[in-house]
Amino acid sequence: MIDGVIFDKDGTLFDFRRSWGTWSAHLLAELAQDTAHAGLLARAIGYLPEANDFAPDSPVIAATPVEIAAQLLPLLPGFDHQALTDLLNARAAQAVMVEVAPLAPLLADLRARGLAIGLATNDGEGPARTHLANHGVAALFDFVAGCDTGHGGKPGPGMLLAFARQMTLDPARVVMVGDSRHDLEAGRAAGMRTVAVLTGIAKRAELAPHADVVLPDIGALGGWIDSLKAP
Repeated sequence: MIDGVIFDKDGTLFDFRRSWGTWSAHLLAELAQDTAHAGLLARAIGYLPEANDFAPDSPVIAATPVEIAAQLLPLLPGFDHQALTDLLNARAAQAVMVEVAPLAPLLADLRARGLAIGLATNDGEGPARTHLANHGVAALFDFVAGCDTGHGGKPGPGMLLAFARQMTLDPARVVMVGDSRHDLEAGRAAGMRTVAVLTGIAKRAELAPHADVVLPDIGALGGWIDSLKAP
């Protein structure tokens, strides 16, 4: 019943708070002129420094680097939009990502089941490939797309449909796995099954109406796929 799985990256493969909280703190320290300015920048991206957490509507959760740069730009008159976007992408590639579960064995198990594996992220493709390579799992992906790959960003279905086309898959036999409404809406728009995980910022109540199932994390994905085959 399932021939392929396409994952979101941040909050799905990697724990969102533990990965991007530290990154945000370092970014603001680099950009801010003083403590007050740092507070303004933090509010612009929905980062909560005291808790090392994010507001539910933080653009860091699901927006593209271009969109995040647009939020920061009015507070950074020394930058133009492209230069700030380039800086965000460069710093994103340096982010230390924290796996939500051991990725190599999990992805190897999915491949052993004969499943194609893809990645669709609103991060840039370059940083995404760097993060996968840093964790030794880049070769386990058949397809990687970012917001700048040419298929658009989520919640649009372009990246997901490109995966299905490249791997010659029926979208109805593909699962989109993500931690945000953007991910799940993209999956539904592509005609795919949708699996929500709770390793991002969004809560179960927000995700459940848009998902076929809500799992605690991707470690439970194999068991759910097996349950689809049960008589």
